[in-house]
Amino acid sequence: MPNIVLFSGSSHQDLSQRVAERLGLELGKVVTKKFSNQETSVEIGESVRGEDVYIIQSGCGEINDNLMELLIMINACKIASSSRVTAVIPCFPYARQDKKDKSRAPISAKLVANMLSVAGADHIITMDLHASQIQGFFDIPVDNLYAEPAVLQWIKENILEWRNCIIVSPDAGGAKRVTSIADRLNVEFALIHKERKKANEVDRMVLVGDVKDRIAILVDDMADTCGTVCHAADKLVSAGATKVYAILTHGIFSGPAISRINNASFEAVVVTNTIPQDEKMKNCPKIQVLCVFGVAFHLLDKMASTLLTGSYIYINPFCCRRVPDAGVCPDRIGRA
Repeated sequence: MPNIVLFSGSSHQDLSQRVAERLGLELGKVVTKKFSNQETSVEIGESVRGEDVYIIQSGCGEINDNLMELLIMINACKIASSSRVTAVIPCFPYARQDKKDKSRAPISAKLVANMLSVAGADHIITMDLHASQIQGFFDIPVDNLYAEPAVLQWIKENILEWRNCIIVSPDAGGAKRVTSIADRLNVEFALIHKERKKANEVDRMVLVGDVKDRIAILVDDMADTCGTVCHAADKLVSAGATKVYAILTHGIFSGPAISRINNASFEAVVVTNTIPQDEKMKNCPKIQVLCVFGVAFHLLDKMASTLLTGSYIYINPFCCRRVPDAGVCPDRIGRA
């Protein structure tokens, strides 16, 4: 039976180290560097022959360089005779380019999927894809994990009057995500309709729902320049919300994002650790990081189930609810 070898790319070494520690593993040896012409060079520093390889690389920071580094690492392990290569990509790059919304626009997320497959990836693990149809761009298994249970737990533990909250989507596209959380909490939901004229600019916002005298919680999968969520926060306050929180899976926070958050009407902006946030937190005290060790739990479940039964049983790694007395996780899905 192959052993697990865990490698880290350059994008999020802190997360990789946390996962390795949770698994009781040492990170595999890999050396990455740039040639003088800025080509990426990768050298795998140990044998992976016959091994089950996992490579953790998030789509953040220098995205193009990190994506190329991931592709080279996958290919290097594949041609070194590893038994399987799994790419763990907490924040999937180019996920917002998932459809042909203009006559000559590319579908770049599909291109990235093709590149990962051609490089030699056998399995993809990611989190809260911007568009669920991206899973269909692959001909290999894709596990799209969800942060929702961790979000529910954070709300209940950190907002004392959470029963008086209303869950708000900053756009119509996030309505399904928001209604799911609202149903779990047994509270109401609202959404904001936006008319976008230019990239990263919001012209007009219309609130659908009553937030007066409620705690408004904005929920979205990602925030980049934060124009949308910050305008939404101001809209909610002007509509009578007593407090406004934002909970985001992927906090990209580029350009004017930090200054916008500092000047917006947020009590807190909560993000998961799919993207490093240490530097941004120094400049913005409103940012809080929700650590999710789901990737580690996922690997542990796969290891244990394979060793004990030879079959694959997947337990939702972001399930933060208490397991019932019967011993069955409420988010358990079995596959032969």
